Amino acid sequence: MKENTKKKLKLKVSAIKDGTVIDHIPAKNLFKVISILGLDKIENQITFGTNLESGKLGAKAIIKVTDKFFKDNEINKIALIAPHANLNIIKDYKVVEKRIVEIPDVIKGIVKCFNPKCITNNETITTCFKVVLKEPLSLKCRYCEKITSGEQIKMY
Repeated sequence: MKENTKKKLKLKVSAIKDGTVIDHIPAKNLFKVISILGLDKIENQITFGTNLESGKLGAKAIIKVTDKFFKDNEINKIALIAPHANLNIIKDYKVVEKRIVEIPDVIKGIVKCFNPKCITNNETITTCFKVVLKEPLSLKCRYCEKITSGEQIKMY
């Protein structure tokens, strides 16, 4: 009787020549990251994978963007939903820089105020929050001064 052996197959995503690789994104947050960074509106080649095995996260996602280098304020936005994400800056197929995302001190225009009476929910005003605590994340609205935290934090 033959014994069946299981072989682990790994999918290999091709390397990029120049650009940015964002790794260690929680799989469930992949499309939120794509939206926050505006990747759904650019012409660059984008490769992403989701539900990949990860010792840290269980299931992770990865995004590779060709010929795109993000500014710190752009990339730190993803720390709100992917606090363990890291970036690899690629030039000529080599990692030339590694970055860890950090929650910024001020968050503008990506989080909705949970207070239904807040002016940002009733007029065309960009939201603005001061980060009160980074863990667990707590945000203070510049306009109504209410604290938004935990499950109350909703992205646009």
